Amino acid sequence: MYLIALCDDESTELDKTEQILHSYEKEHPDVSVKIERFDTALALIEAIREKQYVPDLIILDIYMPHKTGIDAAYALREMGTKSRIVFLTTSKEHALDAFRVEAAQYLVKPLSENTLFPILDRFLGETEELRKKYILLRIDGKIRRVLVSHIVFCEAQGKKQCLYFPDGSSCILNITMTELYDMLSLYSEFIRVGIAYIVNLEHVESLSRQELQMDNGKTIYPPRGSYQSLREKYFTYYCDSNA
Repeated sequence: MYLIALCDDESTELDKTEQILHSYEKEHPDVSVKIERFDTALALIEAIREKQYVPDLIILDIYMPHKTGIDAAYALREMGTKSRIVFLTTSKEHALDAFRVEAAQYLVKPLSENTLFPILDRFLGETEELRKKYILLRIDGKIRRVLVSHIVFCEAQGKKQCLYFPDGSSCILNITMTELYDMLSLYSEFIRVGIAYIVNLEHVESLSRQELQMDNGKTIYPPRGSYQSLREKYFTYYCDSNA
């Protein structure tokens, strides 16, 4: 799943962009996107700052009241956000500013499938190549190759471990948490959360002091006092992996 933020002060433009993204999903059944809409740049910045929301891609209008898309991009980069940014505008005059904030693309409205689809192909293709990593696990008595990116999290259940996947399914492993973490710790997206969980940061939709919300609908309740460390690991991973 890919988290995509749309930010535009015109609801019709938000509707149009969201429709294009859903059309892309229909043409690419293996692609799933979760869309968050914002009608001001300030709302987008606030969500990322306060809700620990880290989108994979931000599609951002430049001309908005109070704070422009360029201003918002500068603010997000100063916060350490490395999300890819696609600017939407009615003019090319801000192209140099877009370059300075490391924008992935600069598109002139009106947006269309012909202009956005190739960008999504390139972005998702590059991201997916990074996610194609496997480990070998014994499941139901057979050695199986498991795509690392499909592991949402692992939960200790006595002496066994339960792996959870994006579609809601799960499986039981007859190995220790330490043995499993030794395999998964080779990949920077996996972290320990207390003594009971191994979490894939790619599947964390949001985190707070009370919980981690995973993109398969599951909720993890971290140990008391662990929030600050989790927050730092979460942002360090996203800043490094999107650099």
